[in-house]
Amino acid sequence: MQQRVDNMEVAESALQRLAWGVHNAVGFAFTLAWTAFWISLALLVLLVTRRRDFALRMAARCWAPALIAGTFARLEVEGADRIDWSKPRLLVSNHQSIIDICALFRAVPVPLHFLLKQEMTKVPFVGWYARACGMLFIERDNPRAGPRLRREAAALLRDGHTLCLFPEGTRSRTGAVAPFKGGAFQSAIDAGAEVLPVAIEGAGAVLPPDGFRARPGVITVRFGTPLPTVDAGPGASARQALADAAHASVVALLRGQA
Repeated sequence: MQQRVDNMEVAESALQRLAWGVHNAVGFAFTLAWTAFWISLALLVLLVTRRRDFALRMAARCWAPALIAGTFARLEVEGADRIDWSKPRLLVSNHQSIIDICALFRAVPVPLHFLLKQEMTKVPFVGWYARACGMLFIERDNPRAGPRLRREAAALLRDGHTLCLFPEGTRSRTGAVAPFKGGAFQSAIDAGAEVLPVAIEGAGAVLPPDGFRARPGVITVRFGTPLPTVDAGPGASARQALADAAHASVVALLRGQA
């Protein structure tokens, strides 16, 4: 009798794995098709209207919601109502999953620019959209690119735009928040823009950083208290102090302490 129960459990487990395998294969194909469709439409809208903000909000209102729903995830946003979104800010967030992009697009109620890896320019559709919408790109293997990127980021902030970056530099495999790199924080200091810490929780469980293995869950985006930069001072030590303060705020938000 016990052997029969064990066999049934093994068969049920195999069926569940098969079902999730089919779901993930369909989900991956849908993600590619959905992304290509909305990027094509957004680029057409951008061509006609010359309005980057329209194309960016299409990502937030049309593209991202379906991809989050496709993983059977639920998005919860905390603290956004306390933020004055009329001011340009540098958003800094921990990074667990590629779905973080979708979650942030949905959670931030204004057009949002991202700082992306230079390799993304080579990805069809995504690279075209990012360039057309004024996203910034980082060349991690080119030490001369850093000062130019900081100038471009500061100019974007001065023009009244909101920029988001992941200062850990890569996605976390464990959920722990790696130290924040201070270089990009100089752009906020130069522009006199506040730094807004953002914590994303649950994204790594919904869509792990390795492969496409979606699972149901809750993705929570928590906004912290903006950090001023007007008195940050010059030099590398000042921007690293700002990065460390933002890191501490994100960790506290993940622990529910801020």
